[in-house]
Amino acid sequence: MNVALLQRETMKKLLIATNNKGKVKELQDLLKDLDIELITPADINLNLEVEEDGTTYMENAAKKAIAFAHASGLISLADDSGLEVDALDGAPGLHSARYHPKPGASDADRRAYMLENLKDKPRPWTAHFHATIAIAIDGKVEIAEGNCYGEIIPEERGNNGFGYDPIFFFPELNQTMAELDMEIKNRLSHRAKAVLNAIPFLKEML
Repeated sequence: MNVALLQRETMKKLLIATNNKGKVKELQDLLKDLDIELITPADINLNLEVEEDGTTYMENAAKKAIAFAHASGLISLADDSGLEVDALDGAPGLHSARYHPKPGASDADRRAYMLENLKDKPRPWTAHFHATIAIAIDGKVEIAEGNCYGEIIPEERGNNGFGYDPIFFFPELNQTMAELDMEIKNRLSHRAKAVLNAIPFLKEML
């Protein structure tokens, strides 16, 4: 096989640069119609944890994408996302995955902790999810972003999501993020909008 052909085949692969199974599932569904082979870290036995110590979503997403691209030699797509609640002055934001005083807290622990912090604040508890997508290869990074808006409710509803999805509510749909089927979620979610905005960069890189 000649080098040019080998390079084209390599460039047709995209590494989903996360170890979060919920994110992997969403990104696989969002990218399924592209003419590329989607690779997960598990597929190539890549065990890589990247410290998310940036001060912005963009810094964290780019850091992860670059690290996974360097380790794998593949175009890598990473995201950093967070939930920003107005009544909590934008918290947890960048720290959404670590929003609990107890190390190793579960998603359910973090949801309960958020609701405890909100209980004395007037409703509605308006909020939005933000996602930043970074795509990296050979030191080059492209960035795309997306947001979706709703509110936090005090009871969990639905089994289809992860993270804060069971308490993130769309008033116009009378459903939480975790009650949406995948087709609807992948039109409305912050990650879906960020991926849609990232697709032109991805096609150019491929």
